[in-house]
Amino acid sequence: MSHMSPARTSDDLRAINRARLLRAVHDHSASLTRAQLTELLEMARGTASVLVAELTALGLCAETPAQQSGRGRPSRVPGPHPDGPVAAAVHLREDGWELAIGELGGATTTLGDFPHDDAPGVVFPAIGAELAACRRRYGKRLVGAAVSIAGPVRDGHLVYVHRPSWERIDVTPWLHRTGLPVELANDATMAAVAEARRGRLRGVDAALHLHVDFGIGGCLIHDGKPLTGTHGLAGEFGHMRLTNGHRPCECGATGCWGQEVGISALLRDHGGSTDYPTARDHAQRLLDSAASGDRKAIASVHRNVAALGAGIGSLVNAYDPGLVTISGIGAHYLASAPEALDRAYTASVMRYPGDAPPPLVAAALGRRGPLLGAVELVFDAFLTAEGVERYIAARSPR
Repeated sequence: MSHMSPARTSDDLRAINRARLLRAVHDHSASLTRAQLTELLEMARGTASVLVAELTALGLCAETPAQQSGRGRPSRVPGPHPDGPVAAAVHLREDGWELAIGELGGATTTLGDFPHDDAPGVVFPAIGAELAACRRRYGKRLVGAAVSIAGPVRDGHLVYVHRPSWERIDVTPWLHRTGLPVELANDATMAAVAEARRGRLRGVDAALHLHVDFGIGGCLIHDGKPLTGTHGLAGEFGHMRLTNGHRPCECGATGCWGQEVGISALLRDHGGSTDYPTARDHAQRLLDSAASGDRKAIASVHRNVAALGAGIGSLVNAYDPGLVTISGIGAHYLASAPEALDRAYTASVMRYPGDAPPPLVAAALGRRGPLLGAVELVFDAFLTAEGVERYIAARSPR
């Protein structure tokens, strides 16, 4: 979340308070009444009333009646304006990508889910074209876009998805033709951000989130913010040697954790195809077979689960989180093989007398985490005094 610049004039103070109020509306999912926002932000009642009226008149928020719990005048809840600011978000997976629009308060609407053929020269122009269509559709309401990608992202624009054709690709020329500010980030980092803002990690001081899909990645969250490192590459846990693996990895290292955990490892262990267009369906059939009692499928799942638990224990030893959330296929393992996962986890995590290891829980937001995190990334950039005032100026009659 962004820090506000200090006020130098009364106009600066007004701009800061506008952004603070909108930020509070967004962070609390448009659920707080005007009175609750006034108390939270430690504003005078009159100041808050004037600000809400201004923001409503400017098309930045709108008020709806709160649920009535007794007699008296009904409270009002500031929330998204029907003609207010929106963010475009994309979750780019190995086998497809989803496009959604998010509004103030965090609600999203999916606009489409598209398969792709794994060629960056096709995928990114297609994403750019859809973002350009969003700009035409929403006009000046669209304050920015963000893309969460299933792979490392360096310095916000260099993609390092580990395949021969996806190494060190600068996607800026394809995505910025729209004229929109477009942010890029790793999907596991975005899932962690979403979980910290709107899921199980909300209010947890130090937490670890892991997103298990074809491979595995994650992010350490501190005070609601992701720790992403100097170049944005932190959290590539799938490329750490956390187990006794010995397979060579596409990244150039040997024994990466991601070679033992996730859909690709599960299918490879079972002797199935790992080709992206069909791999997800194959993995689901394998999981269904394991649930039906197929011994070979059960053995493959349990080897995947054991590697997952062992690696989590090592990360817990390194970072000392208060809670660990897991999304993707890892959440399925929590539900279907909890004993096997717990055995591998507790065998790897160090414990002092009387201390219990931090709990492993399924992420509240599930597969939508990376997309919702991308929405948060856009609103983090927008909900500043400068961002809100630019929006007001751009939409004001000339």
